[in-house]
Amino acid sequence: MDKKEKELPVLRIGKHQPKYPIVQGGMGVMISGPKLAGAVAAEGGIGTLASVGLGVLTEGYNARNFAERNSMMLKKYIKQAKDIAMGGVLAVNCMCALCDYESLVRSSCEAGADIIVSGAGLPLKLPELTEGFPDVALVPIVSSVKAANIIISRWKKHYDRCPDGIVVETPNTAGGHLGARDIPQVSDPALSLRNVVPALVDYLKENLLDIPVIAAGGIWDSHDMDGAFSMGAKGVQLGTRFAATEEGDASDRFKQSYLDSREEDVVLINSPCGLPGRAINSPMVKRYLAGLQERMPCRTPCLTHCICRIKHETFCIADALVNAYRGDWENGLFFCGSNVPKVSSIMKVKELMNELLEGFKLPDLTLPSAS
Repeated sequence: MDKKEKELPVLRIGKHQPKYPIVQGGMGVMISGPKLAGAVAAEGGIGTLASVGLGVLTEGYNARNFAERNSMMLKKYIKQAKDIAMGGVLAVNCMCALCDYESLVRSSCEAGADIIVSGAGLPLKLPELTEGFPDVALVPIVSSVKAANIIISRWKKHYDRCPDGIVVETPNTAGGHLGARDIPQVSDPALSLRNVVPALVDYLKENLLDIPVIAAGGIWDSHDMDGAFSMGAKGVQLGTRFAATEEGDASDRFKQSYLDSREEDVVLINSPCGLPGRAINSPMVKRYLAGLQERMPCRTPCLTHCICRIKHETFCIADALVNAYRGDWENGLFFCGSNVPKVSSIMKVKELMNELLEGFKLPDLTLPSAS
């Protein structure tokens, strides 16, 4: 006898409802660009463009025109993603830690993004920045109930609104910059999904708040998805698996680094922005951890807090991430989640979505026609 199919929760974020409660996480620089975000949206998930550093890839980019170039390219890529998405739901990830954060948020709204996802700090003024765009849903990223409470309280007091969704991203397993104060706190079980997701769901119920929780970090397959849903999450977010798809915007060499990685290759580093991060132990990372990394000039004031710019230490994260995107193994920073050693093949987004949905009863829905 066939196993009974499990129910998929309905994920509604503001006025936007994807066919499936699967969110592709924002990954920069350009790891989740228009091709990936558009493909995920077209297959019924929420595709997310990473807004960070897009102008770096243009000729003539410099410290004086960085905000203008970033916004210009972001609008261009949102249009490209929308053309691919076939009416599916598109989000843009805007990091609070960026110097041009406000500009990127406004540009995302103006270009037609459905959702703004915001982390790497507390997005306390996000409702103000999106004023005039009532259909744009707002989703902060947190790693604790305390952070969620601060955001909700501030938004209620100053803007009389609540988040349309909340992503809980655990530093225990997530990739890239992590929501922990330092490397030792990254492994703190108090910040695990199994602790934070149920606690946040209970907090929201107690305060009569109908806000969907999205679990992120370490989600690999349908079993992990079911576990997140059983804790009360209405959706899940994945990054690493989507980065290693055919439609992923990164170079083939970037994807090969995922295929080649082993458990011992995944390391934690202190990022120039002051946050811990999880990455593959590439030659550049090895030099950095050994104190042998050559100091790089800061080409662009991308971060509000940057040790490279202020103290001329660590490395230029913009250059390192662009190098990774282009496939420069010797000089790139290859961010990844802790599950990256499980990547064994480069799949199509459609294949990955089908695999993730195995064992679930699929909704009888059709995506809206592209407008």
